[in-house]
Amino acid sequence: MKIGVDATCWLLPRGFGRHARCLLTALRQVDTVNEYEFFTDAPEAVSALEAIAPVRLVRTSAPTLSAAAANGRRSIRDLLAMSRTMSDRSIDVLLFPTVYSYVPVLSRARKVILFHDVTAEKFPELTLDSRRSRWFWRAKIALARRQADVIGTVSDYSRALLARQFGVDAARVHVVGEAADPVFRRLDNPQPTARLGAIGVSATRRTVVYVGGFSPHKNLRALVDAFDHLAAGSSCADVDLILVGGFEKETFFTCYQEIRDRVRERGLDQRVRFAGFLPDEDLVALLNLADVLVLPSKMEGFGLPAVEAAACGCPVIATTESPLPGLLGDAGVFVDPFDPAALERALALVLSSRERRETMRRAGLSAAAKLTWTAAARDLIGLMNRAVLP
Repeated sequence: MKIGVDATCWLLPRGFGRHARCLLTALRQVDTVNEYEFFTDAPEAVSALEAIAPVRLVRTSAPTLSAAAANGRRSIRDLLAMSRTMSDRSIDVLLFPTVYSYVPVLSRARKVILFHDVTAEKFPELTLDSRRSRWFWRAKIALARRQADVIGTVSDYSRALLARQFGVDAARVHVVGEAADPVFRRLDNPQPTARLGAIGVSATRRTVVYVGGFSPHKNLRALVDAFDHLAAGSSCADVDLILVGGFEKETFFTCYQEIRDRVRERGLDQRVRFAGFLPDEDLVALLNLADVLVLPSKMEGFGLPAVEAAACGCPVIATTESPLPGLLGDAGVFVDPFDPAALERALALVLSSRERRETMRRAGLSAAAKLTWTAAARDLIGLMNRAVLP
């Protein structure tokens, strides 16, 4: 069969982009039977995409990555351009790796759409910055659910929430998992790269790391407050907090300035570093050097940064509102994101014991190794086959 793929998120540096790049690359490596064609409206992505499948470039006034931003809106003309191009009658299955970039398509093709989570439904005021944005999101999700012949998601946790949120049978929601990119691995002798050195990362100081965006639902206010309390104690005088994530021209709703101001108000400027976006080489080195990664979000459909950290042998403190307790087990300490004191206790527990961190490192390497993009790609092929069954 011929499979058309919405690849408009390929260049996104955040989770949707990483997911699309890893999943689609693995899909083409595993599937030697079906024919694929990628659709994108970003000229800069064409060469990378063409390395794995034919590409059709759609000319739009603004690429999806900017037009589908929290405070943006895709024009009707651009939506129609994408829809018309993807309505090719030769396509048997149309795959949207994320509903974030979905557009309605009227064609005979069976539609397979992945819904990563229900964060925007549970916390609309923390993910979408205006009433208008929330209205457009709800309209898009309603259309996507109506058009989807098969609904996929990234974890059993997310499947249960999707079923409850939208009132559908959980058996109709299928899981296509995630994994750490193979670039995330344990290094024999990790050292700070030049970029890490420039932001003050040192192998002689202990490091707490956060990786992700600055959206309010990521709960970074609680992380800064917990670190503030710990930093005041003599036992943590050698601990720094590194916040990794792009904050310039951010696509998603952001509270970056609020977090920056909070750090300044608490006199933590020398202890809390804003690293910005880090290329993989620097991020892998940082996760190998770090004592713990913290992912305190109010909700995570999967929690990929935590799995990537575990693949580097980095202990994890993560939210219970995620599938991570089941995915990582003894590699993590899991906390209620609505209990600020729990996060502080978890940080103190992990930072106080080298033996505990070593046990968590070993468990993390084992847990992360069980998750592969090859397995995810095979699950997705099964999902697409299911879509065309009578």
